Amino acid sequence: MMSKKCKYAIKALIALGEHYEQGNMFTADISKSQNIPKKFLEQILLELKHAGYLGSKQGYGGGYYLKKHPSEVTVADVYRLFDGNIALVPCVSLLRYEKCDDCEDEATCKVKREFVKIREQTRIVMTNTTIASFLS
Repeated sequence: MMSKKCKYAIKALIALGEHYEQGNMFTADISKSQNIPKKFLEQILLELKHAGYLGSKQGYGGGYYLKKHPSEVTVADVYRLFDGNIALVPCVSLLRYEKCDDCEDEATCKVKREFVKIREQTRIVMTNTTIASFLS
């Protein structure tokens, strides 16, 4: 299941996507429009900024803005940043593979075979779903 932090990050990116190239947004405005606790949102926005998705400006006209076009930020990107692997079991992870303790032979493992299919379909959908997808 997706964490609340990841869901809030996506909601914040949607709000920023709606204002893409229209100016910066204050944390308080994002918090209010998306019903996200302000203190929690501040942490999320900093993580998105450190990951290169957001920029910020202080002072007059300050706030946060998307550094990338909404069509360039995928749900897979955000999910991996906040929740880690898309794979449901470690032996099928593309980025953080781990052998399962209870598996005798990965080559013939029926569980692995099916979870590879699940991972692939999930990855495809998440990669093809961008912040822009939520804006139309």
